[in-house]
Amino acid sequence: MDTETADVIGHDVTTITCVCGNTVSQAGLIQANSQGVPVYVGGSTSVPAELAEWPADEDLYTLCPSCGRVYRDSIVEETGTAPVAFRVDVTAGPIAEAIQAHWNLST
Repeated sequence: MDTETADVIGHDVTTITCVCGNTVSQAGLIQANSQGVPVYVGGSTSVPAELAEWPADEDLYTLCPSCGRVYRDSIVEETGTAPVAFRVDVTAGPIAEAIQAHWNLST
């Protein structure tokens, strides 16, 4: 099976263009944990129930909220490539709720 790979400029996760065409400046890309759940970076305030805590080991991923593809940040930063690590369902359940909570905090 061929691995899907997004376009990326240099070794910068903020420049990923998802396989579906989404970018940070379009429908956004969200930092997530190793299960694809968006993480909370709110500092000293408590983590909203829908979001995951920022991983202590800094093992971050980038989630495309449009299609559910997830990219491992360390691979992008080390190799300058952005292979899809796995996919999640962004249309229902805890991932969809976490994405909505993330956007609610961002506005």
